[in-house]
Amino acid sequence: MKEFEIIERYFAVDSGKRKDVIKGVGDDCALLKVPRGQRLAVSMDTLIAGVHFLPETNAADIAHKAVAVNLSDLAAAGAEPAWLTLSMSIPEVDRDWLESFHLGLKRIVEFFGVQVIGGDTCKGPLSITIQAHGFVPEAVFHTRNGAQAGELVCVTGSVGDAALGLKVAQNELQVPPNIASQFLKKYFTPYPKIAAGIALRGRATSVIDISDGLLADVNHISQQSGVGALLRWEKVPLSDAAKSIKDEALLKSAALSGGDDYELCFTVKEDDLVSTRLALETVGTDCIPIGRLTGKPGVRLLDNKNEVELDELGYRHF
Repeated sequence: MKEFEIIERYFAVDSGKRKDVIKGVGDDCALLKVPRGQRLAVSMDTLIAGVHFLPETNAADIAHKAVAVNLSDLAAAGAEPAWLTLSMSIPEVDRDWLESFHLGLKRIVEFFGVQVIGGDTCKGPLSITIQAHGFVPEAVFHTRNGAQAGELVCVTGSVGDAALGLKVAQNELQVPPNIASQFLKKYFTPYPKIAAGIALRGRATSVIDISDGLLADVNHISQQSGVGALLRWEKVPLSDAAKSIKDEALLKSAALSGGDDYELCFTVKEDDLVSTRLALETVGTDCIPIGRLTGKPGVRLLDNKNEVELDELGYRHF
């Protein structure tokens, strides 16, 4: 198959044309409309085989995760997703693999109501780059630098399952099938918290999605806002499946620095906690305080009133 045949067959997803897309796949450029009173939020991530996903991963799951991690960045910004561009390098034309990728791509873009508007395909090591575009009202864009000392640090849900799922996929963790299934699902097919990000508009003082690990991402807020953070291990939310792990060191590592959870971590004034919790409940999401911002720089963790020495906060590329 030739390049444009591949694009037309597998990547020009027929998920219904959005009214804000004037020209999409098929031209040198897409032509788009940004609604009045909205700003365009843009994020881009690259996923590389052997780095961001296991080479033997099902192609549908690769497509899902490639989209999900980008939409998660829009969720952290409080943006509503609209468009995607997709650039891929593939080592060979494997029709079965491409068909599976196409199905995974189609499912997630239809779920979130976004449209693929362009991209590129070439021959090379397996790599997927997606750029996600979304809309956010002019005055409510979330950042990482608006937090202040005294505010609460919160998360939208449990952490650690994805990192444990990676351990299961690599045959480094043996657990009962039902628990393994939960871990693997969270690792392979995360769902970004789009509705939660929108619900946090005007309430959260800073937001980040948990991709590099809870401690690492809290540290990003800490550094950007010029504050410190004191977290409590007993407040960190864990799923029932994660609580079944008896290896406490493994559990702490997965929950605190494992990453790939794609929950939202955010800061909120204590007086706004109740209204924020109610707003998130309306979209089926938790609001769980796990600590507080301080004037002392850096991220610290208490476990039963004892400060834990932190060696590695989370995932690092270099």
